[in-house]
Amino acid sequence: MKSILIILLFVTSLFSNNDFLEPDKAFNVEVTKTQSDIEFKITLDKTIYLYDEFLKVSIVTPEKIDITKELKLPKPTKYDGFVVHFGSFTIDVPLSLVEEKIGKNSFKVELEYQGCSKKGLCYSPMSKSYESKDISVKNGNSDSKSKTTSSKSKPVNETDTITQTLQTGSLFLVLITFFGFGLLLALTPCIFPMIPILSSIIVQHSNKDGGKMSASKGFMLSLVYVLSMSVAYTVAGVLAGLFGANIQAMLQNTFVIIGFSAIFVALAFSMFGYYEIALPSSWQSALSKTSDEEEKKHHGIAGIAIMGFLSALIVGPCVAPPLAGALVYIGQTGDAVLGGLALFVMSIGMGMPLLAIGIGAGKYMPKPGGWMMIVSQVFGVVMLAIAIWMLDRIVPFAVTIGLVTMLLMGSAFYLIKNGNKFGKLVALLLIVISMIFMKTSIDDANSAKLPFKYVKTVQELEIITAHSKKPIMIDFWATWCVSCIEFDKITFKDKAVLDELSKYTLLKVDVTENTDRDKELMKKFNLFGPPAMIFYKDGKEEKHKRMIGFKNPKDFLEIISK
Repeated sequence: MKSILIILLFVTSLFSNNDFLEPDKAFNVEVTKTQSDIEFKITLDKTIYLYDEFLKVSIVTPEKIDITKELKLPKPTKYDGFVVHFGSFTIDVPLSLVEEKIGKNSFKVELEYQGCSKKGLCYSPMSKSYESKDISVKNGNSDSKSKTTSSKSKPVNETDTITQTLQTGSLFLVLITFFGFGLLLALTPCIFPMIPILSSIIVQHSNKDGGKMSASKGFMLSLVYVLSMSVAYTVAGVLAGLFGANIQAMLQNTFVIIGFSAIFVALAFSMFGYYEIALPSSWQSALSKTSDEEEKKHHGIAGIAIMGFLSALIVGPCVAPPLAGALVYIGQTGDAVLGGLALFVMSIGMGMPLLAIGIGAGKYMPKPGGWMMIVSQVFGVVMLAIAIWMLDRIVPFAVTIGLVTMLLMGSAFYLIKNGNKFGKLVALLLIVISMIFMKTSIDDANSAKLPFKYVKTVQELEIITAHSKKPIMIDFWATWCVSCIEFDKITFKDKAVLDELSKYTLLKVDVTENTDRDKELMKKFNLFGPPAMIFYKDGKEEKHKRMIGFKNPKDFLEIISK
């Protein structure tokens, strides 16, 4: 544990220094109240620009009124295909205009803005506000230079809220919060494929030790797996936050998927008893420093650590609001240490079910016997199922159906030939399941789907969002994204959701290949991976509707109805 933390801190410290400015230094915004106006003075660093479309002034209390178009704003300029502002400028809000809108009531005026660095970093939406109890100015100077005290980002959606938790919370609060996020993420499909992987590892170790497996040993095996998984998530997250380089996305290419699937096939045949996977004896002798028993233990632990590390990057790449919030925070502030610790603690929370499995397997493992071979064979079938599940990301759907059917039928025929009465009953059940699976899969493939239009470039997206008369939903999607498939199979099959989305222009951005165009599209919205739902109306993003991670039909409808 200590060595893992040292490695973690070393890696994060390598990336803790960069040239990106903190939000308050990039955007220096001061607000003052004079006898006749409220003045927002904006001073931008020379490397920073503001988007004109996101520059908005509103009265937010006692009611929400957008007054942007009634103010004299500085003339924007074009930069890199966008309409932006540079340098320093002041926006005056006449008190007479405020009084015209709301009367002589207490009020709050707010400036909203968002911008980017020329060096490639985009900041989350921010705001600055002025609040007064009385619109009148006694004696002409009673509070003529009253200033606000807050310039923190205004939480707009889940991701922004979590980012602000990192920016404003104490270290203890941040770590406890992210551990809780991890526990919640443990209930998502992202972690499910890792359960049979860890279980098979424990079974293999039990077989090698003649069926001996204590609760403490089961816990240690699962702890090594979880710590390695957590280090992988953390390192990948820190790199993505600092450089926008999503390691998980880069590893979802055809050759890596085929290679990792082949590893699971090899593990499966090892569990079927055809061979034992181990280092050559000459290598084992060279690595041994104590006894044969100690050598085997360390060799096994190294293998588990490697499997845990790779599983996090290849088996279950998911983006959820806590992960996205931490990545945005790292990208904005360059604070890789706090962001990395938050990700590490979140990953530990995600791994708690795996630790429980390790303890349970060790404590309740039956005595050695014939059951050990049966359990190994069952997990061998599970390993083949995981290999097929991974290949599904890169092969046609019909191929996946064929492979799953072959696996189920092959298992059934084996049980009919070699099993007892119970085995033959299981075989019959597998045949029925395979037939139901084939019918359901074919029906699902032929069922009506949402009419998404695929968008491949930023320019194409901007043309559509600027001219669409209907509200727009943009779905960032990938074949290897577990939560994206959840959206397709659950949320986008719900009748109420289908009815609501019929009012929208539906766009899909397929980032499966993680090309430069894909990265450019994700960078435009400061995204680190799918799934993400972006909503537009009248040419502007509705940031409060932005969704990161899976949402069930009820939550989805609740958000888009805001």
